[in-house]
Amino acid sequence: MHGYAQDKELLVKRLHRIEGQVRGIERMVDEDRYCIDILTQIAAVETALEQVGAKLLEGHVNHCVHDAIASGDATAANEKTAELLDAVQRFVKTR
Repeated sequence: MHGYAQDKELLVKRLHRIEGQVRGIERMVDEDRYCIDILTQIAAVETALEQVGAKLLEGHVNHCVHDAIASGDATAANEKTAELLDAVQRFVKTR
């Protein structure tokens, strides 16, 4: 089971809303809407995706990393810790 399993339905719903927002941006471009209005919507989508990413990262820490450390298996703990650090570095680069 993945760390986001408890929130899977919520995450899927949120991603569907984001998908709709992106389609709305496409329509705005197609309709030659004002560039600042489009950029505002793009910023909203970026924020929404960051929130989804933060929720997934939280699940990874609270489930996957926690369980690996609690297992007492040093190899598994090291692998999950390395994954976590890589994910945080990728996540921070997007900001």
